[in-house]
Amino acid sequence: MENGNTNWSQSVTAVVIRDGKVLLGRHTYGAGAGKLIIPGGYLEYGESPQDAVIREYLEETNVVVEPKEVIGIRFSDKNWYVAFRAEYVSGEAKSDQDENSEVVWMEVEEALVREDVPDLTKKLIQCAMEPEKAFVELPYEGNGTLYGGK
Repeated sequence: MENGNTNWSQSVTAVVIRDGKVLLGRHTYGAGAGKLIIPGGYLEYGESPQDAVIREYLEETNVVVEPKEVIGIRFSDKNWYVAFRAEYVSGEAKSDQDENSEVVWMEVEEALVREDVPDLTKKLIQCAMEPEKAFVELPYEGNGTLYGGK
Protein backbone atom coordinates (compact mmCIF):
# COMPACT_ATOMS: atom_id res chain seq x y z
CA MET A 1 0.00 0.00 0.00
CA GLU A 2 1.45 3.33 -1.07
CA ASN A 3 1.70 5.90 1.70
CA GLY A 4 3.65 8.73 0.04
CA ASN A 5 6.92 7.53 1.57
CA THR A 6 7.59 4.76 -0.97
CA ASN A 7 11.06 4.33 -2.44
CA TRP A 8 10.20 3.07 -5.93
CA SER A 9 13.81 2.04 -6.67
CA GLN A 10 14.25 -0.46 -3.81
CA SER A 11 12.17 -3.59 -3.29
CA VAL A 12 12.34 -6.84 -1.34
CA THR A 13 10.80 -10.26 -1.09
CA ALA A 14 11.30 -13.42 0.93
CA VAL A 15 10.65 -17.11 0.61
CA VAL A 16 9.04 -18.70 3.67
CA ILE A 17 9.01 -22.50 3.78
CA ARG A 18 7.32 -24.25 6.68
CA ASP A 19 6.75 -27.99 6.98
CA GLY A 20 7.58 -28.49 3.29
CA LYS A 21 5.16 -25.77 2.15
CA VAL A 22 5.89 -22.33 0.73
CA LEU A 23 3.71 -19.27 1.39
CA LEU A 24 2.38 -17.73 -1.84
CA GLY A 25 -0.15 -15.03 -2.69
CA ARG A 26 -2.26 -14.75 -5.87
CA HIS A 27 -1.32 -11.32 -7.20
CA THR A 28 -4.12 -9.00 -8.32
CA TYR A 29 -2.47 -6.44 -10.62
CA GLY A 30 0.25 -5.76 -13.18
CA ALA A 31 2.31 -8.37 -14.98
CA GLY A 32 1.81 -10.82 -12.10
CA ALA A 33 -2.00 -10.62 -12.05
CA GLY A 34 -3.47 -14.06 -11.40
CA LYS A 35 -0.08 -15.60 -10.62
CA LEU A 36 0.98 -17.18 -7.33
CA ILE A 37 4.05 -15.28 -6.17
CA ILE A 38 6.11 -14.80 -3.05
CA PRO A 39 4.99 -11.62 -1.24
CA GLY A 40 7.12 -8.50 -1.18
CA GLY A 41 7.19 -4.86 -2.13
CA TYR A 42 8.92 -1.53 -2.06
CA LEU A 43 10.83 -0.07 0.84
CA GLU A 44 9.74 3.10 2.56
CA TYR A 45 12.38 5.82 2.83
CA GLY A 46 14.53 5.17 5.92
CA GLU A 47 13.42 1.53 6.20
CA SER A 48 15.87 -1.37 6.11
CA PRO A 49 15.30 -4.23 3.64
CA GLN A 50 14.75 -6.60 6.58
CA ASP A 51 12.09 -4.34 8.14
CA ALA A 52 10.41 -3.98 4.74
CA VAL A 53 10.15 -7.77 4.38
CA ILE A 54 8.56 -8.05 7.83
CA ARG A 55 6.10 -5.23 7.06
CA GLU A 56 5.19 -6.50 3.59
CA TYR A 57 4.51 -10.04 4.80
CA LEU A 58 2.35 -8.82 7.65
CA GLU A 59 0.40 -6.42 5.40
CA GLU A 60 -0.13 -8.91 2.57
CA THR A 61 -0.47 -12.25 4.39
CA ASN A 62 -1.09 -11.58 8.11
CA VAL A 63 2.03 -13.66 8.82
CA VAL A 64 5.00 -12.49 10.89
CA VAL A 65 8.35 -13.57 9.44
CA GLU A 66 12.00 -13.18 10.37
CA PRO A 67 14.35 -12.51 7.42
CA LYS A 68 17.50 -14.64 7.39
CA GLU A 69 20.00 -15.08 4.56
CA VAL A 70 20.01 -13.15 1.28
CA ILE A 71 19.26 -15.70 -1.45
CA GLY A 72 19.10 -13.45 -4.48
CA ILE A 73 19.63 -9.93 -5.78
CA ARG A 74 18.36 -8.47 -9.04
CA PHE A 75 19.73 -5.17 -10.35
CA SER A 76 18.55 -3.06 -13.25
CA ASP A 77 19.50 0.41 -14.42
CA LYS A 78 16.57 1.83 -12.41
CA ASN A 79 16.19 -0.30 -9.29
CA TRP A 80 17.23 -3.24 -7.13
CA TYR A 81 15.36 -6.18 -5.64
CA VAL A 82 16.69 -8.28 -2.75
CA ALA A 83 15.31 -11.70 -1.85
CA PHE A 84 15.70 -13.27 1.59
CA ARG A 85 15.00 -16.66 3.03
CA ALA A 86 12.72 -15.99 5.99
CA GLU A 87 11.34 -18.07 8.83
CA TYR A 88 7.71 -18.22 9.89
CA VAL A 89 7.19 -16.67 13.33
CA SER A 90 3.41 -16.47 13.83
CA GLY A 91 0.05 -15.66 12.30
CA GLU A 92 -2.67 -17.32 10.28
CA ALA A 93 -2.17 -16.81 6.55
CA LYS A 94 -4.97 -14.81 4.96
CA SER A 95 -5.34 -12.50 1.99
CA ASP A 96 -5.29 -8.73 2.30
CA GLN A 97 -7.96 -8.69 -0.47
CA ASP A 98 -6.01 -5.89 -2.12
CA GLU A 99 -2.60 -6.90 -3.49
CA ASN A 100 -3.57 -10.58 -3.48
CA SER A 101 -6.87 -12.42 -3.78
CA GLU A 102 -5.73 -15.47 -1.83
CA VAL A 103 -2.79 -16.64 0.27
CA VAL A 104 -1.88 -20.32 0.37
CA TRP A 105 0.65 -22.67 1.91
CA MET A 106 1.55 -24.90 -1.04
CA GLU A 107 3.75 -27.99 -1.19
CA VAL A 108 7.13 -26.87 -2.53
CA GLU A 109 7.18 -29.63 -5.16
CA GLU A 110 3.79 -28.49 -6.49
CA ALA A 111 4.82 -24.82 -6.59
CA LEU A 112 7.90 -25.72 -8.65
CA VAL A 113 5.83 -27.30 -11.45
CA ARG A 114 2.68 -25.16 -11.58
CA GLU A 115 2.20 -22.91 -14.59
CA ASP A 116 0.62 -20.15 -12.47
CA VAL A 117 3.86 -19.80 -10.44
CA PRO A 118 6.29 -17.52 -12.33
CA ASP A 119 9.85 -18.58 -13.08
CA LEU A 120 11.38 -15.96 -10.74
CA THR A 121 9.34 -17.30 -7.82
CA LYS A 122 10.38 -20.87 -8.68
CA LYS A 123 14.06 -19.91 -8.86
CA LEU A 124 13.91 -18.12 -5.50
CA ILE A 125 12.15 -21.08 -3.88
CA GLN A 126 14.98 -23.31 -5.12
CA CYS A 127 17.55 -20.87 -3.71
CA ALA A 128 15.78 -20.83 -0.32
CA MET A 129 15.98 -24.61 -0.16
CA GLU A 130 19.79 -24.38 -0.14
CA PRO A 131 20.58 -21.86 2.63
CA GLU A 132 24.15 -23.14 2.84
CA LYS A 133 24.74 -21.40 -0.52
CA ALA A 134 23.15 -18.11 0.57
CA PHE A 135 24.84 -14.89 1.61
CA VAL A 136 24.90 -14.17 5.33
CA GLU A 137 25.24 -10.93 7.26
CA LEU A 138 28.89 -10.14 7.96
CA PRO A 139 29.95 -7.81 10.75
CA TYR A 140 32.06 -4.83 9.71
CA GLU A 141 32.78 -1.31 10.88
CA GLY A 142 30.63 1.02 8.82
CA ASN A 143 27.10 1.94 7.87
CA GLY A 144 24.51 -0.43 6.46
CA THR A 145 24.50 -4.19 6.23
CA LEU A 146 27.11 -6.28 4.43
CA TYR A 147 26.26 -9.74 3.10
CA GLY A 148 28.81 -12.22 1.80
CA GLY A 149 29.35 -15.89 1.13
CA LYS A 150 29.78 -18.41 3.91
